[in-house]
Amino acid sequence: MLGAALPAVNWGDIFSFQDYGQLVVLLANSIVAGAVLGIVGGLVGVFVMQRDLAFAVHGVSELSFAGAAAALLFGGSVVAGSIGGALVAAILIGLLGARARERNSIVGVLMPFGLGLGILFLSLYDGRSANRFSLLTGQIVSVSSPDLGWLIGISAFVLVALVLVWNPLRFDSLDPVSAEARGIPTRTISLVFMVLLGLIVAVAVHIIGALLVMALLVTPAAAAMRVAASPFTVPLLAALFGFLSAVGGILLALAGTLPVSPYITTISFGIYGVCWLVQRSRERVRRTA
Repeated sequence: MLGAALPAVNWGDIFSFQDYGQLVVLLANSIVAGAVLGIVGGLVGVFVMQRDLAFAVHGVSELSFAGAAAALLFGGSVVAGSIGGALVAAILIGLLGARARERNSIVGVLMPFGLGLGILFLSLYDGRSANRFSLLTGQIVSVSSPDLGWLIGISAFVLVALVLVWNPLRFDSLDPVSAEARGIPTRTISLVFMVLLGLIVAVAVHIIGALLVMALLVTPAAAAMRVAASPFTVPLLAALFGFLSAVGGILLALAGTLPVSPYITTISFGIYGVCWLVQRSRERVRRTA
């Protein structure tokens, strides 16, 4: 009837904490995966922001999605397919996109190509629809013990490699002209970082999905840079924000009926919003001081 009252939202259909403790134990792999990914993703995200690669993250995730979809269609390892697609995209961007304008053009070409390929492979796949949907929006129940081993191993490799190249990478990210003048192999450093970015994007796709991977690789670092400037504080805050977004989102998703990605992105955006308000408050205090 026209004018009839709309039914109220039944929060019991969205959140249910019945048997919550058992679910936490059952999906412990997903929680560990989210914690690892949030921390490493936050650290990588610092350099993503400093090197203006937020757009590139999305491009790499689309090729990672295409590789995972191809593996799903042909019966291969989804993890391996995801990694393969992400590395192809990362290496192409690293080799051909030395300057920002060139890089954005390459990413703009790769994104629709990867998304189109992924959709093609998924449309040909006649298996469970949940498998197709999870590649786009994430799926917490898909983290098996072998997948967790892959994720921890790849994340550990990315973290160790990032620590080893931290100083020259930071120098190149903040002042590439001076870094090159000092003899730092900027092109090699750029390619190494793109490979590390490709690896962490590939594993992030399995938690949060290809469409929303920037919530863990861009937003935590962007939030940290709103409230800090220290070379030590920014990475620590970025890792903390990434951890809170990933683990908090997964814990909420355990009690909900929605995919994990809305929870992670909402927490991540909420943290960014708070940091933005803190920054604006500090600016007003300085102006009135």
